[in-house]
Amino acid sequence: MDFQTLMIERRGAAAWIRMNRPAVHNAFDETLIAELTEALRTLDADPAVRAIVLAGEGRSFSAGADLNWMRRQGAAAFEDNLADARRLAELFRTISTCATPTVARVHGAALGGGMGLACAVDICIASTQAQFATSEVRLGIVPAAIGPYVVRAIGERQAYRYFQTAERIGAERAREIGLAHEVAEPESLDAKVQDVVDALLAGGPLAQAAATDLVRAVAHRAVDDAVVEDTARRIATLRATPEAREGLAAFLEKRPAGWVPPKG
Repeated sequence: MDFQTLMIERRGAAAWIRMNRPAVHNAFDETLIAELTEALRTLDADPAVRAIVLAGEGRSFSAGADLNWMRRQGAAAFEDNLADARRLAELFRTISTCATPTVARVHGAALGGGMGLACAVDICIASTQAQFATSEVRLGIVPAAIGPYVVRAIGERQAYRYFQTAERIGAERAREIGLAHEVAEPESLDAKVQDVVDALLAGGPLAQAAATDLVRAVAHRAVDDAVVEDTARRIATLRATPEAREGLAAFLEKRPAGWVPPKG
């Protein structure tokens, strides 16, 4: 994959995507949106990739929208403006529906769409120096494309506040409200991300994809007969797979399962 705005690095079974527009704090424009969508789809379809880490070059994770891009779209014909907004919304849906586990390594600013990325991934690891915000209202717009993922991460009550005030959210506060899973000192951030990646690589890939789908299926649903039946069928189906047989055998034999990458 050859990109203008991204760098892709393979680290064993993990693929790192680094947004590479440091001069503008990795702000979104039409090229970054298109390339990030393509990279995520390509890596998610690669069975050799067991985890995807999203990071940013330079001083920031992502400062959100490139203001020159926003100005161009605001001056465009409505249908062109709408088509561009749909591509942005599709980027966040692509991230949030990856079957491969996704991790955000957040340092510096994660504003607007940058905060959206942090919320759309499965796991967010933040530096103690990270700063988040849904800053859109200060530009006269709303965090629409990222809205479903931010609300999912921090809840409706917190969203009422931060969508309207656009306040900066520090790393510890981000952890308190469910945005960040872990917070690490800057010098320990990569090690913390690697700890999470190592934990992901210890799980069965089929089971992990099924686990993500399970969360999406049962979140915010009453535990009625349909949910009980659905969950029973899910476990019965997975127990019969070769992956489950290998996992059980490895546990009983006190050895790593066949999908666990060798150390070193």
